[in-house]
Amino acid sequence: MLERFHVPEDQAIHVTPEDMHSTVTDIFLKMGMPADDADLGAEVLVYADIRGIETHGVSNMLRGYVKSFGEGGMNPTPNPKIVREMPAAALLDCDGGHGLVVGPMAMNMAIERAKVYGIGTVTANNGRHFGAAAYHAAMALEHGMIGVAMTTGGMNVVPVDGAKPAMGLNPIAVAVPTRNEAPFIFDASMSSVAGNKIRLAQRLGVDVAPGWITDGDGVPIVEEQPVPDEFFMLPSGGTRENGSHKGASLGMWVEIMGAVLGGTGGGPNRKGPAAHHFIAYNIEAFADPETFLDDMDEYMKAVRETPPIPGAERVVYAGMPEQEEEVERRKNGIPYHPEVIDWFRHITGELDLEWRLTSD
Repeated sequence: MLERFHVPEDQAIHVTPEDMHSTVTDIFLKMGMPADDADLGAEVLVYADIRGIETHGVSNMLRGYVKSFGEGGMNPTPNPKIVREMPAAALLDCDGGHGLVVGPMAMNMAIERAKVYGIGTVTANNGRHFGAAAYHAAMALEHGMIGVAMTTGGMNVVPVDGAKPAMGLNPIAVAVPTRNEAPFIFDASMSSVAGNKIRLAQRLGVDVAPGWITDGDGVPIVEEQPVPDEFFMLPSGGTRENGSHKGASLGMWVEIMGAVLGGTGGGPNRKGPAAHHFIAYNIEAFADPETFLDDMDEYMKAVRETPPIPGAERVVYAGMPEQEEEVERRKNGIPYHPEVIDWFRHITGELDLEWRLTSD
């Protein structure tokens, strides 16, 4: 997480992961979710906060989920069904269920297929927001597999030189096991930054960086400034000169693998809500697992031991800072902005739930 998005330490209110998990579970139960689903949904959501992925944790996501449940936009008791399948692949109808619950179900389907066939893949349509893509991809690590997860996000990203959005935010996550080094876990939106980072910038009152967003006419904003009232997201890379054609093409690939492959169109032609795509690779089908883990450790170690440039403290790779953040936050609690705690105080009072987050 970039420093500008951290809650200032003199404002942060620290909450234990256990107290936050219990509170989120209680809220999901009040939304009508079965107990196991509420517990799993809370686990996925708090995972993001523990790992320092505030954009997809309770701060940015939970109030939207509560609103969606209240408006009937999310099915609290879904009955997902396989629509099409072959031995190593399947299409799943999520039945409008919460992505925090149906996402892990679909990833497990991919993993079980990979155990038998070496690779397993599932596309899921009629879905809803599934939280941090890293959670779903990282499920494969427990089975000694490589995991991939992606989803069609909000339709707010312009193509290169485009004046209107043509794709979603569309994050991709890849998780690869290691032996002793931190697992490689990459999770990034194919927009310039995660869309929720803009919401976070508004909450913290910080400027957006050049090349993150456009104005209301689709023209890239190339100077730091506060978030304007109307804007679109730029693809990863920001501008054509900085490689935005790469981010735009990857964003389109997510549309294809999720929405188009799932039979619901793509981009501005989507005919349904969120679509997801999951892949599990059984390493044993490709390489000796023990050799693979040793090679991964050697590679990750080589990357982190790369000499840093002047002014930089060290070199890191995807998954390494998040693992360090998890150790810190499990020990000292998750830092939340006071506005987030105020919202929890309001919603727990409104739902008549036990207050656990602070001692007062």
